[in-house]
Amino acid sequence: MNQKQVTHYDEIEPFITKDGSVIRELMHSLQHASKQQSLAEARLPVGRKTLLHKHHHTEELYYITQGKGLMTLAEDTFEVAPGDTVCITPGISHCIENIGENELALLCCCSPPYSHEDTEILEGVMA
Repeated sequence: MNQKQVTHYDEIEPFITKDGSVIRELMHSLQHASKQQSLAEARLPVGRKTLLHKHHHTEELYYITQGKGLMTLAEDTFEVAPGDTVCITPGISHCIENIGENELALLCCCSPPYSHEDTEILEGVMA
């Protein structure tokens, strides 16, 4: 077996994505056995907001695991909380803001797998 089929959270180094969120790639085609999708955990401190952005080819699913957020999808804005899932289709502008009293955490599944090259930033400054 060339690539890992199992990952362990403690062994995954977090990094900052182009939109400004702190990510741990739990499974990604560049490092693991997954080829058609990626799964990451994103964390956002209280009061922070990711940059408004879109992906040209990637469809994303956000599954909220902790905290309270304000999700923007194109012209729609709505609150999200643990247990909520949001589908972000390719080409749709989006961002998420932590409006809760604790860190906001979510799982993000991308197909095809996440890449910086597929991410277009639509606003210049992260809140």
